[in-house]
Amino acid sequence: MGSYKHIETCIGEYMVKHYTNAVEVGIGKNMVVARILHDAGLSIRCTDVRDVPVPEWLTFRIDDIFSPDISWYKGVDLIYAIRPAIEMIPPLIALARTINCDLLVYHLGFESYGNGGEKIDCGVILHRYFQSF
Repeated sequence: MGSYKHIETCIGEYMVKHYTNAVEVGIGKNMVVARILHDAGLSIRCTDVRDVPVPEWLTFRIDDIFSPDISWYKGVDLIYAIRPAIEMIPPLIALARTINCDLLVYHLGFESYGNGGEKIDCGVILHRYFQSF
C-alpha cells in the first residue's frame, strides 16, 4: 500500500472507531477519508472555500473557516482537517470550542500549531487541538 493511501486509511480507521458525525474542512480533491467514514456508516459532510466537485454520496458546502456558518457544524462530534494551512488552526479550534466537538488535524510532516495539542498515534500522528467535554 502506498504511503498516501496508508495515511488516509489510518486516519479514517481511527475516526470510524471514535466518532459518528463528522465534517471535513478544506476537502479539496482528496476524499479518501470521507469515503472511509461514509462506507462505515458515519454521517459525513465537508466544506471548502472553493466550489469543488464531490460525488453524490458526499454533502458539500462552500464555507470559509475564517467566517464559518456555525449552523452547518452543529450536532457533529468531530471536525477534522487534513494538511490544512497552519493559519487555519486557530479558527478551527475556535469553531470546535463553539460547537463543543473534537478537532483532529493531520499536518504535513512535522508541522504543528502551538504545543501541538494532544498527539494521537493511529499509525500516523493526529493532533487533537480540542476535545469536547
